Amino acid sequence: MTIYHFVGIKGSGMSALAHILHDMNYHVQGSDVEKRFFTQQALEQSGIKILPFQKENIEPGMTIIAGNAFPDTHEEIEEAMKLGLPIVRYHRFLGDFMQNFTSIAVTGSHGKTSTTGLLAHVMKGAKPTSFLIGDGTGRGERDAKYFAFEACEYRRHFLSYFPDYVIMTNIDFDHPDYFANIDDVFSAFQEMAWQVKKGIIACGDDEQLQKIQAKVPVIFYGFNEDNDFQARNIEKSEKGTVFDVFVRNTFYGTFLIPTFGSHNILNALGVIALCHYEEIDVNVVRKQLESFRGVKRRFSEKKIGSQIIIDDYAHHPTEIKATIDSARQKYSDREVITVFQPHTFTRTQTFLNEFAESLNMADKTYLCEIFGSARENHGKLSIEDLQNKIEGSEILLEEDTSPLKEHENAVIIFMGAGDIQKFQGAYEKLLQGK
Repeated sequence: MTIYHFVGIKGSGMSALAHILHDMNYHVQGSDVEKRFFTQQALEQSGIKILPFQKENIEPGMTIIAGNAFPDTHEEIEEAMKLGLPIVRYHRFLGDFMQNFTSIAVTGSHGKTSTTGLLAHVMKGAKPTSFLIGDGTGRGERDAKYFAFEACEYRRHFLSYFPDYVIMTNIDFDHPDYFANIDDVFSAFQEMAWQVKKGIIACGDDEQLQKIQAKVPVIFYGFNEDNDFQARNIEKSEKGTVFDVFVRNTFYGTFLIPTFGSHNILNALGVIALCHYEEIDVNVVRKQLESFRGVKRRFSEKKIGSQIIIDDYAHHPTEIKATIDSARQKYSDREVITVFQPHTFTRTQTFLNEFAESLNMADKTYLCEIFGSARENHGKLSIEDLQNKIEGSEILLEEDTSPLKEHENAVIIFMGAGDIQKFQGAYEKLLQGK
């Protein structure tokens, strides 16, 4: 029996894929660094073995699935080469795997994970659905008809995929360590569009996506009147956001989502459009939308004392604005405080002014040291460069999070794609007197 060994199993995509294969009764194990990641608990609960990196982990009869972050010179990959074992990169394996299903890729510069999570939740209410979400969640159903998965544009990895459908949420300039500019990003998405087999569901309010060309139908969704699927009559309620959907100007249905903010309505519209195209019962879609409880690290909230504590993956100015907007809409009577850890020096330098503009939307901002990447040289940039552009901002240290206690009844949002959770953890311990 084949043993799938994952090199870098704690990565969000890798851990999700490991769960899928494990659910399908394959023998799965993996290795990674000793540091604890948010994906680790679920892997341990599933009984998936996690080993520290060492070449002795590699044995005859294994198939190696290698994470994209690890070079061919990694000791385990070198050992696998010596033994003549099959070595498949994560995105290549996924590209082959999805051919067994009606596959739905979700891609875009922002909103991929939330939309994939929502799509998987809605689809599985109608038909057996396997899914892979970028928050480390994966599920493999034995008789699945559909496979919903997150497709990342970084280094054009999504060009390994030839899905039946793709939902495209937006195109924005990000990953400046790889993409040259917005035109370079667009070219990657355009190339992806040519590879889709049945249909593209794209946000028509996005200026870049309006230019997408394809060999298959392109269905647009959004708030503007020229979209195929349009949201109208939007109202906030205690339960969330209610809106009507019109399909080519004909009323289709009223839907409730338990979230706030325009980006969440757009995510739901993309899912509704896909389900309409696949003739999934509208009542199932409505019910599943209402019962969705979100994905990990996307506006994950808890109440401690008088404060609302929110954990969010936002690490780009556009995402920060959307997260603050959601907090303002849901908690309009509370002060909104942001605790932000920039992710990579390259991104911080490229979007320095945009980060300042988005963080200035909060009532007060605390900044954590930049979370660097092993692949980059930070040069002279420091967190003080960002602090100088944000009025009243302060630097927050992990060993002293006490300034946050001053904001009674506030919403405190911990944001970032690095290890911002250690700051949140330190603050929660402080609140609990540990």
